Amino acid sequence: MKYTKLLALAIPTVLLFSCTKLDEKFNGDLTASEVGGGSGGGNAGALLTGVYNAMRTPYQDQSQVWASQEHTSDEAIGPTRGGDWDDNGVWRVLHLHLWDGDHAFLRGTFENLGGIIFSASDMLQYSPTPSQAAQARFLRAFAMFTMLDGWGQVVYREPGSAILDAPTVLSGTEALDFIISEVTAIQNDLPDGPANVANKDAAKVFLMKIYLNKGAITSRENPTFDNADMTQVITLADQIINSGKYSLSSDYFDNFAPNNDALSTENIFTAENIGGSSSGNVRSRWYCGLHYNMNPSGWNGFTTLSDFYNKFDANDTRRSESYAGVTNVSGIKPGFLIGQQYDQNGTALKDRGGNPLSFTPEVKNIETGTNLEVTGIRVIKYPIDYVSGDNANNDYVYYRYADVLLMKAEALLRSGGNAGDALALVNQVRTRSGAAALGSVSVDQLLDERGREFYWEGMRKQDLIRFGKFLQPWQEKPSDDPKYLWFPIPNQQLSANPNLVQNPGY
Repeated sequence: MKYTKLLALAIPTVLLFSCTKLDEKFNGDLTASEVGGGSGGGNAGALLTGVYNAMRTPYQDQSQVWASQEHTSDEAIGPTRGGDWDDNGVWRVLHLHLWDGDHAFLRGTFENLGGIIFSASDMLQYSPTPSQAAQARFLRAFAMFTMLDGWGQVVYREPGSAILDAPTVLSGTEALDFIISEVTAIQNDLPDGPANVANKDAAKVFLMKIYLNKGAITSRENPTFDNADMTQVITLADQIINSGKYSLSSDYFDNFAPNNDALSTENIFTAENIGGSSSGNVRSRWYCGLHYNMNPSGWNGFTTLSDFYNKFDANDTRRSESYAGVTNVSGIKPGFLIGQQYDQNGTALKDRGGNPLSFTPEVKNIETGTNLEVTGIRVIKYPIDYVSGDNANNDYVYYRYADVLLMKAEALLRSGGNAGDALALVNQVRTRSGAAALGSVSVDQLLDERGREFYWEGMRKQDLIRFGKFLQPWQEKPSDDPKYLWFPIPNQQLSANPNLVQNPGY
């Protein structure tokens, strides 16, 4: 639909931030019909679909929210391999924490999140049903929290406000209070499900995330954890746990499979992808790491780091396991790919130079040797969809039940709650995947467990900041300046919106 497409693609860079070229060309406000050819006829349902579709690029593409959370962490690196994956250094500076206000991927992320916020607000002026309005407000709040967590500031428009006016900017406690009030107000009007729409339980998990990270937003260098906030996390977790609607999936990778909407017993909030028809770029989760000579022929790029890989027990099936529909088709086992790789018939694969295709634990930001095609442990979190082509059928996972359990465990530890209860929750998650039960659990051990459970799911930077580890050195990254706890406001947006203020140090 023409209007929806315009909102999803054009507004982040043109309308939302009131570009000066528009100010020169138009002397008055734009109407909705001038923006997008009739605003979909004022069809609230169609516009809501547009908001859901606008979520796809920033959250599923490998270069936006996911990259901002993973490439900046100890879980992922995008090495330059000779002439491949240089991209003017955009991947390297993410891992090294050397970005600035002109970083193209961070700018695109900020703009596309702003597009979601605008589209959701705009949809609210077209007489939506209570459920439609609640879903739009949820998605708007979801994007706002992502922006707040990354940049410390949030752009916001009231429904029906003048398009050429610069958006309001909220920050810190003001932004958090607004987001909490929004999610709290809409809970009763949200649908009960399914997981691929904004729903009541998704709102509860969202509030848990906000309360758990609240002190890491208001006190970035030294996160605080108010007991009242931790009590909110525990209470919301108990509501989800006691509902009896969710359980840990017996096979960890069922949560991410091409038919995860049917297989998973723990996914709470996902983005629907329709195989062969329409989806986000979820296929990038396997294409980015697979070698050119594997099935499918990948992009031979991203890897994890050996220090992170070594956090797993040898018998932990989250690390690697055979999976029907994947391993029997290509020889690939979801999880981490290390060492010699084989096809489905057990034939050893080779790289393009005829050498053994054997992935090494060693990897550097810049690879120049003769083995640059095989350095780094590759990651396949989403079992490959061999049926649907580029529009893969795997629904993209935002929230799942394991996160509810581990967030409750963290809130218990941080508030001086029952340590035995926290340990039981952690062990429930561990033993599902064959890892040995722990005898006790500390906050640092909990961070490691979150890494093992949620690797490459787009939340690691947030976790590292909350646990006070983000500025510490790790493989291929030295310790760094506290200014990198926030991303810089993109320079283009500073020029367009006088309400934005550049973050300290940039």
